[in-house]
Amino acid sequence: MKNSYDILIVGAGHAGAHTALTLRQLGFTGSIALLGEEPELPYERPPLSKEFLGGDKPFERLLIRPGSFWLERAVDVITGCRVVAIDPDAHTVRTAAGATLTYGRLVWATGGRARMLTCPGAQARGVRNLRTRADADWMQSELADVQRVVIIGGGYIGLEVAASLSAKGKHVTVLEARERVLARVAGEVLSRFYEAEHRGRGIEVRLDAMVEAIETYDDRAVGVRLEDGVILPAELIVVGVGIIPAVAPLVEAGVECADGVLIDEFARTRLPDVLAVGDCARHVNSFAGGAQIRVESVQNAVDMATTAARTLMGDLRPYHAVPWFWSTQYDLKLQTVGLSINYDQEVVRGDIATRSFSVIYLRQGRVIALDCVNNARDFAQGRALVANGAQIDPVILADPCIPLKEAMIHSIIAPA
Repeated sequence: MKNSYDILIVGAGHAGAHTALTLRQLGFTGSIALLGEEPELPYERPPLSKEFLGGDKPFERLLIRPGSFWLERAVDVITGCRVVAIDPDAHTVRTAAGATLTYGRLVWATGGRARMLTCPGAQARGVRNLRTRADADWMQSELADVQRVVIIGGGYIGLEVAASLSAKGKHVTVLEARERVLARVAGEVLSRFYEAEHRGRGIEVRLDAMVEAIETYDDRAVGVRLEDGVILPAELIVVGVGIIPAVAPLVEAGVECADGVLIDEFARTRLPDVLAVGDCARHVNSFAGGAQIRVESVQNAVDMATTAARTLMGDLRPYHAVPWFWSTQYDLKLQTVGLSINYDQEVVRGDIATRSFSVIYLRQGRVIALDCVNNARDFAQGRALVANGAQIDPVILADPCIPLKEAMIHSIIAPA
C-alpha cells in the first residue's frame, strides 16, 4: 500500500468498484486505490440473500471482476481497511489500523451498515443481519441445526431470505411492523400478492407485528417476544430493517449528513475534492418529484459512479438516471422501474392469477413507476413511459393486449 494516490475510493462495493473501473475506461492514467472493509475483492451484494444463501451460486461468481482484472488496470484494491477519519485540508484519511493516506481527490462509496435491533436480547447469538458475505457464510454454517427461523422485516431482503430458507425446508415466520409487506417500496396490490405467495408456500406472515424482545437462553436466541405477548420460538433470527448510511468520518469532517451525505448533480460533496456515490449519497432526484433521497440499488450505484468518474475527468454531466430494481423470490422475478413515491393511482395490467402482470403507478395522471412480475416486456417498454412522465389513459395502460410502446402513441409527454 502506497502512502499517496491521485484518486482514493473509500468503499469497495458496486459504487466504488465501478468508479475505478469507469475511470480506467475513460482513460485516467493516475494512481487509484480502492479501499474495502471486508477481506474480499469487490463483489455483488444482491445475490447474498438469494442464490448465494440458497447454495446455487459460489462466491467466485459474485466477484465484480477477478483479482487479475484489478492488477491489469493498476487499481490497488486494499481489503480489510476501514477509514475512520478525514482531514479535508490536508487531503488525508486515517485508517483504523493507524495508517495515513494522502489523496488528490476522494470518492466516498461506503454504502451503509445494517440497522440493528435495540430491544433486549438483540445482541444474543443467533441474531444476525444479512449484509456481507460473512453474514451469509455464518447463516449457512448454522442451518443444519436450525428448524425455525424468524425474519424481522418484510422488505425485499426479508422476503428473499424467507424464500431461500423455506426452500431448504425451514419453518419461516416473517414479522412486519407495518400493515403490509413492501409498504415502503410498493403499492398495496403488489404487497398483497407477495403476502399470498409466501403464505401459500407455508411461510407465516405477521403484520402490524412489533418486537418487544429477543428471548434468550445461555446468551443464545431462542425466540422473539412480540408486544402482544406472543412468543415465537426460533433457532435463527434474521434482521432486515434497512441500513444506516456509513458517513461518520464525513460528519466529523464537518459535512451535514442527514440520512446520507448530500451531493450535487455531479456527485460532489461540500468538501473540496470529495465526491460521494451509491447508497450513502443523498441527492435531488427528479423521479422522486425533486425530493432529496437516497436510492439503494445496483443501478444507482453504477450510474452514479459513472457520473462521478466523468466529473473527476472534467466532463461534467448531471446525474439523471431512471431508477430500476429487481427481486427474485421463488420463481417470481420482480422488475421495477421508477419510484412509486406519493403515487395516487395504481393500474393493474394483466391477470394477477397468472403470476405474470404489472402494476403501473400514476401521480397526477403521469406514469411514475412500474412493478413487473414475470413480465420483462412491460419492464423494458415501460422505462420510456417513466422517463418521459407520460400521461396515458388508465384504460389503455390496463389492457395487456396493447404493448406499452404502442401506448406511448396515446401519451402526452410531460415538459422537461
